[in-house]
Amino acid sequence: MATADRRRPYLRIAEDIRRDIASGRYAVGEQLPVARELSEKYSVAMMTIGNALAVLRDEGLIETRQGAGSFVTRTPDDGEDVPASGEHSEEFRILSEQLREIRQHMNKLTVRLDELDARTRPDQAEKRS
Repeated sequence: MATADRRRPYLRIAEDIRRDIASGRYAVGEQLPVARELSEKYSVAMMTIGNALAVLRDEGLIETRQGAGSFVTRTPDDGEDVPASGEHSEEFRILSEQLREIRQHMNKLTVRLDELDARTRPDQAEKRS
């Protein structure tokens, strides 16, 4: 019997897109599908897609341009090194920590939103009747 993937949806989606980048499905410089398409493909809220893309941005795999979309900047196996934390300014470290805390709160809200979305979908309501 197969075990269910118990990771949060945005992590599974990020892994799926990361795999697509590594396999060449999305080449460096190529635009990823827009968030709405990804949301429909994975049947999740837009915020969940936003979190998945944030993971890939943090890894340096994609870059998001306001009004233009998300583009592949490198493949996972390019081996570009992320600067060690000691190479950043104190201000950068403080902002990074604040951003980490905000993401934790966003992740909790995303889970709650996904649960609410699942409970309020018309197809789910019919099953409860």
